[in-house]
Amino acid sequence: MPSPRPLPHAGRALVAALAIAPAVAAQAPAPLLQAGPMVGWVDMREARLWVQTTRAARVQFVYWDSAAPARRWTTAPRTTEATTAFTATLLADSVRPGRTYHYAVRLDGREIARPYPLRFRTPPITGPGRDSVPTLRIAIGSCYYVPEAEYDRPGQSYGSNLEIMTAVAGTKPDIMLWLGDNTYLREADWTSRTGILHRWTHTRSQPLLQPLLGGAAHVGTWDDHEYGPNDADRAYGLKGVTREAFDLFFPMPPNTAAAEGLYRVVEFGDVAIFLLDDRWFRSPNRRTTGDRVYWGEAQTTWLLDALRFSGATFKLVVNGGQVLSPLAVFENAATYPDERARLLQRITDERIPGVVFLSGDRHHTELTRMTRDSLRTPADSGRAPYPLFDLTVSPLTAGVGRSGEVNPWRVDGTYVTQHNFATLDVRGPRSDRTLVMTVRGVDGAALWSRELRARDLR
Repeated sequence: MPSPRPLPHAGRALVAALAIAPAVAAQAPAPLLQAGPMVGWVDMREARLWVQTTRAARVQFVYWDSAAPARRWTTAPRTTEATTAFTATLLADSVRPGRTYHYAVRLDGREIARPYPLRFRTPPITGPGRDSVPTLRIAIGSCYYVPEAEYDRPGQSYGSNLEIMTAVAGTKPDIMLWLGDNTYLREADWTSRTGILHRWTHTRSQPLLQPLLGGAAHVGTWDDHEYGPNDADRAYGLKGVTREAFDLFFPMPPNTAAAEGLYRVVEFGDVAIFLLDDRWFRSPNRRTTGDRVYWGEAQTTWLLDALRFSGATFKLVVNGGQVLSPLAVFENAATYPDERARLLQRITDERIPGVVFLSGDRHHTELTRMTRDSLRTPADSGRAPYPLFDLTVSPLTAGVGRSGEVNPWRVDGTYVTQHNFATLDVRGPRSDRTLVMTVRGVDGAALWSRELRARDLR
């Protein structure tokens, strides 16, 4: 999507004086605290806890089971460094499955109080022989632009309604799933490591974001604006640096499945989240010769293997851009039709249950429903393959698109052209799990809701 005008580096000091729009002024941070604390991905036996300081500082986290607060654990200490933007991710490795924990951060030996809850929830054990499966709430959104007035485009700000992050936190999600464009590099940022780290610091320091960072597990993938310039592809020369920055600011599990790119899978109960990378391997949009590559064969093969291996009830496949929309516009997967067709055919041939796509990027929200009669093979008999859905949610705070685009597979009543986010609620007994998708406005009020039943995705 079109990129706003760029924003240069603000100098060495990654401090609270970063110029954030006056409308979002909130509590002043502690002198050593730049951003966070933040919960990264949480597993059954460990949780990743993140913080950014304003200068070198010794960091530790203290955490405790909310049901037994007298027993406390402390992470190993770590000292933040300028070379990594004073960020630190520490491992809380004494947690147990199916518990809710609270925590506190210590900087140079002093506990830093926050005026909002700091907590996380660990996934329960849900394997064979266990009747209970957890309820789960996932908040999702994309296109998060934080203004910096000195460098923003002239005229009306491209980023607004930053208070939406208060509404997201108010839904009390267990997981915040970022769908891409989670920060917006400007042209003076994407040419240097200094600029890239500045942009992440500026975005992550936004005051109204802090309660959400501290109270939910965060996981996500990227799209073009944190990967590099607008519509950037595999030719972008600093993609190794933006990958490093993403890892510094998103404390997720190691990407052991691949030597390159961001793709990986995480699980919580009977929900698996497959995070795709639509940038690292992508051939230029304007190339007219050679193979047109979107995800690349290695990533596509990994996805099919991981989907086939997974026993999750709901398999949420996350991509920066739309996958199912048939419109070959902007950077939809449909602009790479052969690779898109191969992926959808393979998912159909493998008869993989429970697949739901999630996407961002488009600066509007809609639910796309794709029937798969055309993908059936002669060997198929009986019921047709279940329809595939792609929930596109965009934007959180960036400019809103009002193109009047007509997606013929759009579910009636789901087109939204205002700042918004969504919640996904997974609930019900093991025999009848449901996924409730609710799109919400800036104030958190529901704009529309739809329900998918696991039994209908088989």
